[in-house]
Amino acid sequence: MTTSIVVGGSGGIGQAIAQYFAERGDTVVVASRDKARAESVAAELGGDTHGLAVDLAEPETIAAAFGAVTEVDNLVLTAAPLESNTIADFDVRGAVRSVTVKLVGYAETVRVLRDRFRPGAAVVLFGGLAKDRPYPGSTVVTTFNAGISGLTRTLAVEIGPYRVNALHPGFVGDSPRWRDAPRPPQVDRAPIGRPVTMAEIVDATDFLLRNTAMTGHDLHVDGGLPLI
Repeated sequence: MTTSIVVGGSGGIGQAIAQYFAERGDTVVVASRDKARAESVAAELGGDTHGLAVDLAEPETIAAAFGAVTEVDNLVLTAAPLESNTIADFDVRGAVRSVTVKLVGYAETVRVLRDRFRPGAAVVLFGGLAKDRPYPGSTVVTTFNAGISGLTRTLAVEIGPYRVNALHPGFVGDSPRWRDAPRPPQVDRAPIGRPVTMAEIVDATDFLLRNTAMTGHDLHVDGGLPLI
């Protein structure tokens, strides 16, 4: 039996990944800072799926939150605070919280669960296109997504032979965050001529988890948008 954990699995892309795991028969842990939401999504997904409250903004609580987890095959971290922040109007408290979630929280989650990894276990950390394509208000998002690349490389070295990779989605047109928002005009000028889909992000996640030669890499799933 495969055990797959999705941190940030109670909505959006994270929920789509958790659904994929549940449909193929994994034991799935949907982790979210909102316990009721995590348990509701777990019940909706069905199978051997469980909801768990984990708040990456409070990294000192992560070890206790995962206390009941005994083994891990796949660990996917998608949780992302996406609040707008600029240098001109800098929200220090918001910036500290965001960076704590994405860098300290991600790192602590891997540390806590590493000793429970089964042979062949793999980790996928989510970043984003803002790493290389800043937009108005992305000061902190761009910074922590770039940090994900560094964290991925050091973890791949530190915890090998367990594998660690990063996935950086572009504009995911059918995700809850973007499907009702105005589409940036450059998306349709990308080489594939359309937005990326959640199914393509799920497939890319699965590739990074199952391909045993992939570790320490940044995989950009963006339809070639940076090329224009």
